[in-house]
Amino acid sequence: MRPNQVRQIWAAGAVAINGWCAIPSGFSAELMAHMGWDSLVVDTQHGLIGYQGMVDMLTAISTTPVTPMVRVPWNEPGSIMKALDAGAYGIICPMINDRSACERFVAACRYAPRGCRSSGPIRAQLYGGADYHAQADDTVLALAMIETREALANLDAILSTPGLDGIYVGPSDLSLTLGLAPGQDKTDPVLLESFGRILAGCRRHGVKAGVHTGSVAYAQRMVEMGFDLVTVLGDHLFLEQAGNRAVAELRAAIVR
Repeated sequence: MRPNQVRQIWAAGAVAINGWCAIPSGFSAELMAHMGWDSLVVDTQHGLIGYQGMVDMLTAISTTPVTPMVRVPWNEPGSIMKALDAGAYGIICPMINDRSACERFVAACRYAPRGCRSSGPIRAQLYGGADYHAQADDTVLALAMIETREALANLDAILSTPGLDGIYVGPSDLSLTLGLAPGQDKTDPVLLESFGRILAGCRRHGVKAGVHTGSVAYAQRMVEMGFDLVTVLGDHLFLEQAGNRAVAELRAAIVR
């Protein structure tokens, strides 16, 4: 089976650099994939991407060695299994708040007897290889999002779930639930203390930790804290920031 590059990076003790796709476009995803990210997430929760768009984007990412992952809209087995059958090598699942929810999530990512994933890897086998069924459970990543007070209270129960590979921190939702304004790259001590608690829990239970950031500088800070995967911005934000900068520079240079 085609290896999961993120697993290989983690096995080597290194940090994975992850990109984020919210624009529903195969070409946009292909362009992002050729930038050199270790992995790319197709966001079907807050991105504008439907199922067929997701498939087109996973296919486009396959033109490179980049590991394709999907953030599903919710902890719903059908959505998780369809993303896996389409060729996702990792699933990020939002709002995992307790052990029971995490067990349901992990089960949807694994074939029997380890889980309840239905057999039908229609594109996944084409992408992964003829031995997909035999190797998928140990190749596909299951990453639960920690983004609420409830999840923090149940942290050890969540992190000790058998088959869970790691967690992904949603800083904006976590900020909201802690009484802070939403957004990225916050330095509030309450949020950073929560990050520290999460990382300590991940080390106790031998699972990996990822986080979303809004800048290279903050991503570097998160790596120094101990995160194993860092995401910087996303396709729409790169477009917005570069476009705003170009227009502002051009307007400033033109004498009217």
